[in-house]
Amino acid sequence: MKKSALSLVLAVFTGVTTMASTPVDNEVKQVKTTESTVTWKGYKVTGSHHGTIALKAGSLIFDGDKLTGGEFVVDMPTLVSNDLEGESKGKLERHLKSDDFFGVEAHPTSKLVFSSVKATGKNSYEVTGDLTVKGKTNPVTFDISIYGNKATATMKVDRSLYDVRFGSGSFFDNLGDKTIYDEFDLVVDLVF
Repeated sequence: MKKSALSLVLAVFTGVTTMASTPVDNEVKQVKTTESTVTWKGYKVTGSHHGTIALKAGSLIFDGDKLTGGEFVVDMPTLVSNDLEGESKGKLERHLKSDDFFGVEAHPTSKLVFSSVKATGKNSYEVTGDLTVKGKTNPVTFDISIYGNKATATMKVDRSLYDVRFGSGSFFDNLGDKTIYDEFDLVVDLVF
């Protein structure tokens, strides 16, 4: 009887220890795409253009309150310019969606998948991820801050890595003041 009672106590204790050391499953928090915004800004020698593009889907992964991963899909046909009006606005948007730039008809989505997340402060992280644009995937590194159910990230993207060549001094000579810089900025405000 003592032997079986001791075995029972050991089994319970071992089970409790095993349960306590089992890691908590990561919690996936879906991004509210209609409340989140992605703002872009592209630069050229003679100025800049800016606008927005919508998220199609997105999620952040947490272990407790610590960010551990994420994945986002961008809806490329929603790309719009906010700094122009009328015919100029339509012309720029059509050009950005054409094969000269993002080839939206053949590539209706772009995707970002986090590959590593490193805490840099209480609510701040450095993220490295795989960004796919026009079917080409390259690593990007950016900062993201989390506050409650909101997150903000800023990112520089080198379009030349994704075969977006139009007006790029990396591919064409003698463009002069028609040069469009390779890097563009993204500012992402997420609600989840």
